[in-house]
Amino acid sequence: MSTRHVLLGLLAAGPSHGYDLKRRHDARFPQARPLAYGQVYTTLQRLVRDGLAEVEGTDADGGPERTHYRATGKGSVELAHWLAEIAPPAPFITSDIFAKVVVAILAEAAGETADPAAYLRAQRTAHMARMRELTALKTAPGADLATVLSADYALSHLDADLRWMTTTAGRLAALTEEIRNV
Repeated sequence: MSTRHVLLGLLAAGPSHGYDLKRRHDARFPQARPLAYGQVYTTLQRLVRDGLAEVEGTDADGGPERTHYRATGKGSVELAHWLAEIAPPAPFITSDIFAKVVVAILAEAAGETADPAAYLRAQRTAHMARMRELTALKTAPGADLATVLSADYALSHLDADLRWMTTTAGRLAALTEEIRNV
């Protein structure tokens, strides 16, 4: 996810200060990694440097001084271009899970203590636990639609991983033979 573009999108709603942008980001993207304040302010500085945002003013409002930022016309154009870009479907067809299965097979062949089948079982257990957490989150009373949709997205990906793990576990002997003969 492009922090730069997400912050520009949040600024499209009107001028905001960094604290408010961080809070709105975390609320709008509940399943994403929360933004660190340092990341917000660094990104805002880069947006200003690149002419995509500008400082509108500051206020103290009974607390520490806060700088308000707003998107520029150039920032709006940049945001529109980003929104129009199609995200490429998975350009590479590998994952940490697949890499660990292959490396476990190689390590096992070299006499190391590695068990690709046990790894797949443990990974499946971890995926199932995460799926239960996400299901509880999305079915909790008062869950907002953004939370439900982001949980659904994550659940779909976890489900695809589980299906792949089941297929791979069934083909593990053939994969092991193939890898050892290469």
